[in-house]
Parts: sequence; structure tokens; C-alpha cells
Amino acid sequence: MRHGNKVNKLGRTASHRRALMANLTISLIKNKRITTTLAKAKALRVYAEPLITKSKNDTTHSRRTVFAYLRDKDSIKELFGTIAEKVATRPGGYTRILKLGNRMGDNAELAMIELVDFNEYTDGIGKKKSTKPKTRRGKKAATDTVVEDKIETTENQADTTEA
Repeated sequence: MRHGNKVNKLGRTASHRRALMANLTISLIKNKRITTTLAKAKALRVYAEPLITKSKNDTTHSRRTVFAYLRDKDSIKELFGTIAEKVATRPGGYTRILKLGNRMGDNAELAMIELVDFNEYTDGIGKKKSTKPKTRRGKKAATDTVVEDKIETTENQADTTEA
């Protein structure tokens, strides 16, 4: 039984799993979005989010702690520089997992995991930009002007047909 065992082993030894998670995290930091299997994406979220939280506090100790996990200087610079600036006000939930369907060869469930603040495609979607006022009175006033314009145009057409 698996009571209290929350780690998804992914069919690998502990050292292989640590190396896999480190490499996936480095790819996520550098590319801001990667495609992998759903199980690996869920395991990666658990691995990467505490490291991103650690990067919000830019001290030598936190840099060394994160370096012990990742062992890649370029991704540490990116994490403590660009990514830490963007997620500074976010209290958690730095990644998003989107299911993509199944892979052709082995029918494995694929997923895309991305950093939420670096998604340029869906930023702004779902936000209404209305030019009309939001009050009932404002909407009524807007429709009254349209009706008045129609009345004036029909009167002008009537005047031109009489003349």
C-alpha cells in the first residue's frame, strides 16, 4: 500500500527521477513552456513551484539552495532575474498544465506546462472592453440617441420626397 507516499515515482530510481525533474525544470525556466506527459507535468509542478517561490527572495543562501537542485548557472540567472520580477506579487500557482490529448505512438496523455505570467497568447482573453456605460440609464441614453437619429433621417427622407 502507498499510505503517505505522495511522490510519483514515474518508473525510475530516485537519482534518475531527481535528474529528470532538474532537467525538466531547467527547460521550463529557459523556454517558459514545455510539452511532456501528464504524469511528468504534475510531478514537475510539485518540484518547480517551491524553487520559484525560493527565487522571490534573492539572497546568496536561496541562490545556493536552488543551485543544489538545478546545477545550471544560466537557468539560475533567468529564475532569479526575469521570472522573480514577474512573480513577485503572485502568492503561488506559478505554473499551468493544459492537457493536449494522446501521443500517436504509445497513446500517452500529453500535457503542456507553462509559466502563467509568461503566456502572451491568453493574457487579456476573457476581459471585456466595453465602450458603452454599464448603467441602465447609460444604455437607455445610448439607444435614445439612435432612435432620435432614425427619426431625423426619416423626416429628412420625407422632406426630400415632398419637394
